[in-house]
Amino acid sequence: MSCGIRPVGLFSTSTTRRLQIKNDPKGPKASSSDAEHPAPSSTTSKLATTIKSTLKLDKPRHEQIYNLPNMLTFSRLIATPIVGYLIIHNHHLYAFSLFTYAAFSDLLDGWIARRWNLQTVVGSVVDPMADKFLMTTLVTCLAVNGSLPMPLACLILGRDVSLALSALYYRYASLPAPKTMARYWDFSLPSAEVHPTQISKFNTFLQLSLLGTLLCTNLLHDPSATSSAAGGLLLSIQDFLGGEAGVKTLVNGMSAVVAGTTMYSGLEYTWSKKAVVILGGDEALKRKQGARGRLIMAGGFGSFIALAAYFWFNGRAEEQPREEATKKLGA
Repeated sequence: MSCGIRPVGLFSTSTTRRLQIKNDPKGPKASSSDAEHPAPSSTTSKLATTIKSTLKLDKPRHEQIYNLPNMLTFSRLIATPIVGYLIIHNHHLYAFSLFTYAAFSDLLDGWIARRWNLQTVVGSVVDPMADKFLMTTLVTCLAVNGSLPMPLACLILGRDVSLALSALYYRYASLPAPKTMARYWDFSLPSAEVHPTQISKFNTFLQLSLLGTLLCTNLLHDPSATSSAAGGLLLSIQDFLGGEAGVKTLVNGMSAVVAGTTMYSGLEYTWSKKAVVILGGDEALKRKQGARGRLIMAGGFGSFIALAAYFWFNGRAEEQPREEATKKLGA
């Protein structure tokens, strides 16, 4: 099934000659019949408008991609796997420092690009890719070292994977023919628009807040961090929250909120028809493509929700004997 643009027969021989005669000052003079019955100007203007909209004669665009915003973005891509390595190997101070740089560079590159008009197509593609790469790496590595609960990691990663799968389908289904690999990855040929929902934006903020909090709590178990001035500030905050128990309560509360917003924002893409807008003129085809894309999102994210529920119930079953043993020792 294709939503390609169908060629329209715009010219007949007489119409072509009429346009050539009208627009070429050196061409032959109009015949007496043409002079007596000139073509209406409105018809010519409509025909010219149709020609311009149908024949896309865009010149190749060459951008200067070696600018400061793009360099900051690529440096964030390079820093991300290093952050993951440091988290897994419990170098929490270095991991937090590099994460702080990555977060600051994300704010800085966008501001510089807007301030000095250095936006590029490459930057518009690579910047969100770098953000998602950082988020995925943090979630995975914090789950591996036990800082992030596995059920929550499944929800966060499952939502992103399901969105990626549905985006791949939307791109292929809505791409005008011919559907080639070169055209598929040519971002100058837009075929669908994604409009993140408000809850999705809020959910991203909450996820980053939770991950940053987890990195800070890991610093409390790093002697090199607690001996510094920043470590003293963190210890003061921990005391203000009621010690380790208070910090644990805060993290559990934030995790529960993030789990709820992640599930809702992911499921919203399964019923909202405004989140993804397919470009094109065939409304019936667009409705079918939209329904299929939402079905892919529902199936993928539903599977990850089931997996997260399995991890949660399995974890509860393992915790109950330990809790009972702790109660017996306390008695």
